[in-house]
Amino acid sequence: MASPKSLHEMFVEELQDLYDAEHQIAEALPDMQKAATNRELTSAFKEHLSQTEQHISRLEQVFENLGETPKRKACKGMKGLLTEGKEIIKEVNDKQTLDAALIAGAQKVEHYEISAYGTLRTWAQTMGHDKEAQILEQTLNEESQTDKRLTQIAESRVNAKAQ
Repeated sequence: MASPKSLHEMFVEELQDLYDAEHQIAEALPDMQKAATNRELTSAFKEHLSQTEQHISRLEQVFENLGETPKRKACKGMKGLLTEGKEIIKEVNDKQTLDAALIAGAQKVEHYEISAYGTLRTWAQTMGHDKEAQILEQTLNEESQTDKRLTQIAESRVNAKAQ
């Protein structure tokens, strides 16, 4: 695709970027789940993998609604965040510290997604794509809930054990 010229073209390109990001996350979550030692954190990663698969399906629905073919555009931002997470898994030996670091890395990913979904929802609303805005809003709300859950796990157990 040539450089985008309209909001619609930017919207589709950002959907493709986010579609790739969600696929990257789905690939990374099993390793994060395996590396985590806190049961609640392991459970959160497992549940988020299931949610991520739903997010991918919802993005496919948005593409379909717009008459577009679901296509991945390499999301360099997510690749960087996930690469950092892989490095943490290799470098941190203390299990409690690793759990805290995994939460920090996962929250970076969540914040990236919250930003992306928020922007796409707003653009969809601006262009009158109300149904698509609702689909994106649903995922945005789930990403925000995951972020809050990770904060709760960190603050109630993991951070204190890592100290």
